Amino acid sequence: MIYIVRLYTVFEGRTAMAYMDGITCICDNGRTLEDHRPIVGDDVISGIYRKAASLQGKRVLHVNSTYQSGGVAEMILSLVPLMNDVGIETQWNILNGEGDFFVITKNFHNALQGQAVAFSDEEKDLYLRTNESFSGKMTIDHDLVVIHDPQPLPLIRFYQKAQPWVWRCHVDLSNPDMDLWEFLKGFVLDYDRMVISHEEYRRRGMPMEQWICRPAIDPLSEKNRDLSSREIAGLLAKYGVPTDKPLVTQISRFDKWKDPEGVIDVFSEVKRHVDCRLVLCGSMAPDDPEGWAIYRRVEEAARAFIDAGDVILITAEDHLLVNALQRASAVILQKSLREGFGLTVTEGLWKGRPVIASRVGGIPLQIEDGETGFLLDPTDTDGFAWRVRQVLENPELGKRLGQAGKEHVRQHFLITRLLSDYLDMLTAELVGRNT
Repeated sequence: MIYIVRLYTVFEGRTAMAYMDGITCICDNGRTLEDHRPIVGDDVISGIYRKAASLQGKRVLHVNSTYQSGGVAEMILSLVPLMNDVGIETQWNILNGEGDFFVITKNFHNALQGQAVAFSDEEKDLYLRTNESFSGKMTIDHDLVVIHDPQPLPLIRFYQKAQPWVWRCHVDLSNPDMDLWEFLKGFVLDYDRMVISHEEYRRRGMPMEQWICRPAIDPLSEKNRDLSSREIAGLLAKYGVPTDKPLVTQISRFDKWKDPEGVIDVFSEVKRHVDCRLVLCGSMAPDDPEGWAIYRRVEEAARAFIDAGDVILITAEDHLLVNALQRASAVILQKSLREGFGLTVTEGLWKGRPVIASRVGGIPLQIEDGETGFLLDPTDTDGFAWRVRQVLENPELGKRLGQAGKEHVRQHFLITRLLSDYLDMLTAELVGRNT
């Protein structure tokens, strides 16, 4: 087996991907904490500054496996500049193993979410060797290290640990394949803290604190900022999305856990009663080798609708397009079978649109059924279709749900709250331990 490792770095409030071959791309998002004051208010911003006062000059490192195409990368992309902005020197390194490495770690992801998967000793060895090779390219001299998800989890074994290490697990751990969990737990036990998204993801027998931290979105990012009607129309026209019929959308990677084929079944039932159009939009993540196979299955299942122009599949990596689609939608779906948290739900709610979603993972933390959206069993095709029809046929209901959902996100799921939570964790690990 061949394995290749690249190192990307994000530093000083800028996102910089620094390939080991010398190619560097730097992008400054230009957003500061003060830019969020009109959205979240003075008390939130002042509270963050107070929390950051005792952490000035501390150095933090985030490590994950992709810089695009997923909620984890998007959160880090917004969090890193804000942490730097409040005086914490924060860096982001990206492990980018290739080929078989991501096939293996995608299977890890599936197994952690409950699928039975067998792993060979050779696969586990490649997983370790990729991390060992990456460790040789990266110096860790920070005050605290945050490792995101399983891909870089073994890194801790290849350093002389001189600071707290935190494992931030973003996936649903409520019912993992136990053989894989026992393998990964051997690395997790070396960490000082485990961070999860939901109370139900706690694992028994772990000696470290299992701290709950809800994910969040950046309201000023390209995916979530306000768009004019002209911008929305231009983006939809660019990607060939007509607006002559109500749009039903699901924004998700082409992943079996997002159940895009099930969404086609729901649309087929809705279409019998209401003339509408379905858009499935999901970029292909570099660390998800299953994406194209799922896409082709969806394409086959929806062939007749696609030929008629009633189903549109999009795989572009364009955050403004996602923003425009969500704002133009009459209904937003998230028919996940498993879900760590579901930031696409958060995004849809932030746009003030009615969201109909599965009662799984972190989605019920965001949607109160009948108040900020609708929740259903993920296998209830008829129930999903009925709720979609109900909203399409009653726009005032959709408006009421959308307004309530947006305010719920403003109060609980914006990046400023995530930053505040991280400051609490840093204080506990770096200040509290020394007092």
